[in-house]
Amino acid sequence: MSDTKLNYLGPIPELLSGPRRSSLRRRIPLVFMGVVVLPTLLVAIYYLLIAAPRYVSESRFVVRAAADSRPQATGLGLALQGVGLTASNDAYAVHDYITSRDGVDALEARFNFAELLHPRGLDVFNGWPRFWEGRSAESLEKGLNRLVTVGHNASTGISVLRVEAFDPRAAQQINEAMLRNGEGLVNRLNDRQAQDAVSQARLATSEARTRLASTQQQLTAFRNREQFVDPESSASQGAGLISSLLTTVANLRAERAQIAAEAPASPQLAAIDSRINAFERQIEAERAKLAGASDSLASKLGTYEELVAQRELASEELAQATAAQISAEQEARRQKLYLERIVNPSLPEKATAPNRWRAILTVFVSLLLVYAIGWLIWTGVREHRQT
Repeated sequence: MSDTKLNYLGPIPELLSGPRRSSLRRRIPLVFMGVVVLPTLLVAIYYLLIAAPRYVSESRFVVRAAADSRPQATGLGLALQGVGLTASNDAYAVHDYITSRDGVDALEARFNFAELLHPRGLDVFNGWPRFWEGRSAESLEKGLNRLVTVGHNASTGISVLRVEAFDPRAAQQINEAMLRNGEGLVNRLNDRQAQDAVSQARLATSEARTRLASTQQQLTAFRNREQFVDPESSASQGAGLISSLLTTVANLRAERAQIAAEAPASPQLAAIDSRINAFERQIEAERAKLAGASDSLASKLGTYEELVAQRELASEELAQATAAQISAEQEARRQKLYLERIVNPSLPEKATAPNRWRAILTVFVSLLLVYAIGWLIWTGVREHRQT
């Protein structure tokens, strides 16, 4: 039979014989007890007798936008697009906010966390504040984040919010409040995005409307000052009057020529000449009203046409600015975000955390591995010294 014997953890080298082997055999159970058994026992006592039960409230949501304003998705994300939902990277902004200092401050205004997050019994390692922590805002943020988990599936766009608390209704209430804070953030993002996108278009529309109103006021003042509504119509009427007078003069000249041919000494010729002279003076006066003088209709017509052109230009600018504003508002609506709840915060019926036996087994296996590694290292060092 070989002198090398096997104990329950590894071989004892042959060179460790006699009193030294006996001493080693006595030392190994003590080390094993100190490294593996005793810590595991303490952990078991804590988890089985002291650790406070925690209730988990879970909710699911998605940050959705218009289907044509986001990249195409696949799988469940494509199915969500069919009902107006798309996966959105803005969900990460919601995640960061609800667990941030601002999000915690918003929650603190609604809850007494010193009461909600304080575990019942002798558990001093969970909840808030722990015995080595203060009641500062930073410690509250860390304490709350220990009990909150936010996950996100990039392919579907669905986010999962899990909140642990020592009371089932408190877990549900905190989860609900966090979702409302996320919805508030999304609404603020929408307002800011709409304001940035539409404000410039609204400013351009307002300026164009102001220019149009100013031009219209100038045109109205011109008409009141010159006492006519449409100089073009007045010019057309004046030209028609001159044309009529010229026709009359032509007829009178023809009549005079006929009388002079038949009766050169007729007394009617003087009367006809007088009428022709009167009509010609009237023609010259009407022509002076239309053009030639400083106050003629031609100079007024130029001012009027310039004002009309300015009004038409301002009206066209207003139409373009209004169309741009409508387009910007429609684009802002297409890019609007919504936090859509898929599963509302649940009300847990029983505590699901901590997983006591899993935690105890994890500690035991980890310490066993540490002990085995330490044993191998120590054995190698002893053999090296003996050689």
